[in-house]
Amino acid sequence: MQKTSKVIIPAFNEQNSVGKVIRDIPSEWVTEVVVVNNNSNDDTVCVAREAGATVLEEPEQGYGNACLKGIDYISRQDEKPDIVVFMDADYSDYPEELPQVIQPILEDKADMVIGSRALGQRERGSMTPQQVFGNWLATRLLRWLYGAHFTDLGPFRAIRYDSLMALDMQDRTYGWTVEMQVKAAQQKLRFTEVPVRYRQRIGVSKVSGTIKGTIMAGYKIIWTIIKYL
Repeated sequence: MQKTSKVIIPAFNEQNSVGKVIRDIPSEWVTEVVVVNNNSNDDTVCVAREAGATVLEEPEQGYGNACLKGIDYISRQDEKPDIVVFMDADYSDYPEELPQVIQPILEDKADMVIGSRALGQRERGSMTPQQVFGNWLATRLLRWLYGAHFTDLGPFRAIRYDSLMALDMQDRTYGWTVEMQVKAAQQKLRFTEVPVRYRQRIGVSKVSGTIKGTIMAGYKIIWTIIKYL
């Protein structure tokens, strides 16, 4: 029997891209796409609904806040999915690659899969130098401190629903992705990476597109890695 998957997409002012993301998700692989509107002041909500997504509202800004809202929604449903997939709303990911991201879970070879931009093809300019360095540093710290071999903190990822709930995710801002990877290592989950393509996002990044965002994200990621020691 085909396992069921649900997709959670945090979105803040992504009216020009979120519809493309939703439409490119292979519908035969998912039972629901959940877009969490994170206090947008544009037409993100209307575009997402028109594209067929369930739209939730999370007025408190923060990537982790939006992800937690999506998880809470899924956890309250009578029928739980087997797999939860996370991806960004800016169209930098290739949603059509979802089947290959969840494949290791379907084959019972992993509990969590990270779509690695470092292993895949990355379009020129899709990541800033500081993003590339930050990923390198963070993954090295994960290896040195936790023995966890990752190459990326990429947002395109999949995890078994039961495993996700066991992680008891807490971070509400920039530390979300690395918290998941730290806790997966601590709880001895089976994790792996698959190569994914990555392109220049539509619009300007709210994190890497500003000096403040870059500094805050870098600080939070490093702090989160050390915090769980």
